[in-house]
Amino acid sequence: MNDKSILRYPTALTIAGSDSGGGAGIQADLKTFSAIGVFGTSAITAITAQNTLGVRSIQAVSPEILRDQIEAVFDDFTIDAVKIGMLHDTAIIDTVANTLRARQPRVIILDPVMISTSGSKLLKDEAIEALIERLFPLATLLTPNVHEAEYLAQCRINGVDDIEQAATRLLSLGCPAVLMKGGHLAGEKNDWLFRQDEETLRFTAPDIPTRNTHGTGCTLSSAIAAYMALGESLEKAIALSKQYVTSALKAGADVIAGHGHGPMNHFFQPVPLRAIQQDEP
Repeated sequence: MNDKSILRYPTALTIAGSDSGGGAGIQADLKTFSAIGVFGTSAITAITAQNTLGVRSIQAVSPEILRDQIEAVFDDFTIDAVKIGMLHDTAIIDTVANTLRARQPRVIILDPVMISTSGSKLLKDEAIEALIERLFPLATLLTPNVHEAEYLAQCRINGVDDIEQAATRLLSLGCPAVLMKGGHLAGEKNDWLFRQDEETLRFTAPDIPTRNTHGTGCTLSSAIAAYMALGESLEKAIALSKQYVTSALKAGADVIAGHGHGPMNHFFQPVPLRAIQQDEP
């Protein structure tokens, strides 16, 4: 018997859309994984033609090629965490749900991407029910912003009291944990973690004055997945991810990249990729 330890990299999978402008989607997720010290794999759900000014067109991939991408990754890698982003339509949602239910990854961070930073709709209306029914029960954490939470919970959010009401509604739909992102509200950038029968936790970050906010939601959810892939608890992963996003925004605040909402600086202080010991089968 060979007593030499088998080493591998901590590995995360992002299932999301491609952003040709590079600031959000698969591109932002992979940059985030790399910057935090996690090996990134991907399965592309849709191809978008977009830049910092907006989304020009969207083409979903076929359910078959999406399934094959996910299966190819799971067949060859040990996946420590999964991040789900843009899904676009019901067929894509069904494919992701069926494949992940069979594979049962330990961590699934579900970012219900519905509207881009520039205001373009990224999820078809008829797919919202499928998202709730098929993926909410599989998720470790749901990470909606205010506008997404309004759509999903079917209520208006004008302040903190409304956030709690919306989170309670989302928990009742099958999510074990919801991180309500308050970045679209005025003042400090507060996020709240709601879980069934547990105390609500608040995560606070300073407001960074900048136009370069493209991909902040994608980056936060993929950072949470990355830190959990490294073994951090949900609470610690959220806290570290808030710090990472704030630092990335600050590092790229004054840079001109495009003519609209530019990207943040994901690589302000990258962490080297370090091998870990492979668990016994």
